[in-house]
Amino acid sequence: MSTGPEVGVAGFAHALAAAGLPVTSDGVETFTRALQLVELADPRQVYWVGRATLCRAPDDIPYYDQVFENWFGSTALVQTTPHTQPRQGRIAALEPSSDTRADGDAPLLRVAADDTEILRHKDIADLTAAERAHLAELVAALRPHPPTRPAMRLRPSRRGPVDPRRTVRSMLAAGGEPVQPRHHRKATRPRRVVLLLDVSGSMSPYADALLRFAHIVARSNPLGTEVFSLGTRLTRLSRALRGRDPELALAAAGRTVPDWAGGTRLGETLRAFLDHWGRRGLARGAVVVIFSDGWERGDPALLAEQMAQLRRLAHAVLWVNPHAGGKGYEPVQSGIAAALPYLDGLLAGHSLATLQELLAQMRTV
Repeated sequence: MSTGPEVGVAGFAHALAAAGLPVTSDGVETFTRALQLVELADPRQVYWVGRATLCRAPDDIPYYDQVFENWFGSTALVQTTPHTQPRQGRIAALEPSSDTRADGDAPLLRVAADDTEILRHKDIADLTAAERAHLAELVAALRPHPPTRPAMRLRPSRRGPVDPRRTVRSMLAAGGEPVQPRHHRKATRPRRVVLLLDVSGSMSPYADALLRFAHIVARSNPLGTEVFSLGTRLTRLSRALRGRDPELALAAAGRTVPDWAGGTRLGETLRAFLDHWGRRGLARGAVVVIFSDGWERGDPALLAEQMAQLRRLAHAVLWVNPHAGGKGYEPVQSGIAAALPYLDGLLAGHSLATLQELLAQMRTV
């Protein structure tokens, strides 16, 4: 090693950071301490100490090997890591649609970000196959937080009412001397979420994206999320969509639903949901979200009757209609017109941005 230990460590850390590794001060400190336990004259020991303390993921190793070779001049060690593929982002499926330069990463990253932002607001029904694949990655990257409700239990808090028991215990522990009062507040629990997905033919362009959305919501709160499909009959999809892998979960859901791209009998299927699940507790105090364009083949009066009963049971009822995002939209469909008086919100679900708005709305209703 051509420099002193402190100078060498600092320079080596700067070189790694310049190469793109997420070097932290804690990692550098650990690396410095570890060097005191090995033979500094042996490059192999130095290599493995740095690799163990400064590399956080397998993708970091090729960058680390290159910087180590340039810094310490040890070429034999690089052969210990056969894979040399550069790091790639998880979401990079879209090809740049505008002119870019190949001599730098910044223009490419800027164009990719622009394309992703355009895709967030683009109607799902108008996406190409490549855009749908990229949308699937963006939906999988969502991190929804379930709505909450007050719980019966109390939890310690810095503010709120005084907790007499904890305050007295603290005084006894201090020998009877006065202490700072302890406080508590009501704890919260996840509120149940029920998703009802219209799988009729008119909703086919949005079916894949909505199922993926239902999958990430179900995965965020598996025990508190229920998913059903609405068509000519009611089908429960909760178990199928609780799988970790989205592709396997969607395949299982596809095998479960017998009436894909058929007609829509919203009133009858909603009555089946209330009779078999809703009144037995599944809809009580829950946030119920109905995904449908509102085209009803049955009696709209029956749908209005069931919506009134659902509204009395649920904490909130939201209706997501992909067509509501269009300019000049009016809720004139028979199903929407019948359900509108009993809704807490009518939202558009035609794009990734509107689905993100739905997640925020579900937490605040």
